[in-house]
Amino acid sequence: MTTMEIKPGISKAVWHQKLLQYTIVRFLLALFIVGSVQFVSRKLMSQFLPGPDWMVFRNMAAMTLGLLSYAFYVRVIEKRKVTELAGFSAWKEWLLGLVLGAMLFVLVLGSLSLLGVFHIDGYNDPRLMLKYLPIFIVVAVMEELFFRAMIFRMMEESLGSVLALLISALAFGFAHASNPGATMFSSIAIALEAGIAFGAAYMLTRRLALCIAMHFSWNFTQGAVFSVAVSGQESKGWMQTHMTGSEWLSGGAFGAEASLLAVMLATLMGVVFLHLAWKRGQFRQGFWKKSPQVVAA
Repeated sequence: MTTMEIKPGISKAVWHQKLLQYTIVRFLLALFIVGSVQFVSRKLMSQFLPGPDWMVFRNMAAMTLGLLSYAFYVRVIEKRKVTELAGFSAWKEWLLGLVLGAMLFVLVLGSLSLLGVFHIDGYNDPRLMLKYLPIFIVVAVMEELFFRAMIFRMMEESLGSVLALLISALAFGFAHASNPGATMFSSIAIALEAGIAFGAAYMLTRRLALCIAMHFSWNFTQGAVFSVAVSGQESKGWMQTHMTGSEWLSGGAFGAEASLLAVMLATLMGVVFLHLAWKRGQFRQGFWKKSPQVVAA
């Protein structure tokens, strides 16, 4: 999927260098490295640290190993700095993502409340929110690592931004198809509202900080704060709430993420990110529009 020219007088690249020119080969290699580390580490930790008391540690350790194995792939195979995993240097993006994710879901539920769909019945112990912190951190980091840093970023190198965004968004949406209460519409809703918004956030910054923070904040706000089902998974957080009315507004058993209102508002944010990315020149062309690359042995 990549055109190559060889300068006269330079020997041809060896076979493994030629293979690594193909996006699908690099993606499968990254998937093998990260997936293998995840599989082995989780198996070992489940054996030596079994039981619910160690669950948080197991998940956080697996997440850390996932990030390290991805960084290993990038440094060894792609031979570059892992700029997409920026930490403190991206503090503005972390903060912005936390604010945007929470603000967006509050806007969704506030609108549903005005429409008579969302209702607050009472309050639970606010400490219940703490148990969701490690869960939603791990979910946000690992899903963004896979769907944005691996699928989107690597597909974009060959297929360009538009096709890569479409592929990663659909993959993200239908990865939730087996969740409780999932429907065809809920999968499309996730693809539109989160797949596009998070992918566009990565395009805009070329780092994971913004999309991870938005992903975490969106999940934490709906599940830990408002006790709304997160992608079909029931939650019991700080507030006691319930939904009434049509499923196309409430989202039904899947939760507010399958609400048409949530789809419209979140997708609009994704469109704004895409516009900003376009203005910054962050859209990339597919391999068929690129000039031939000169590769030395």
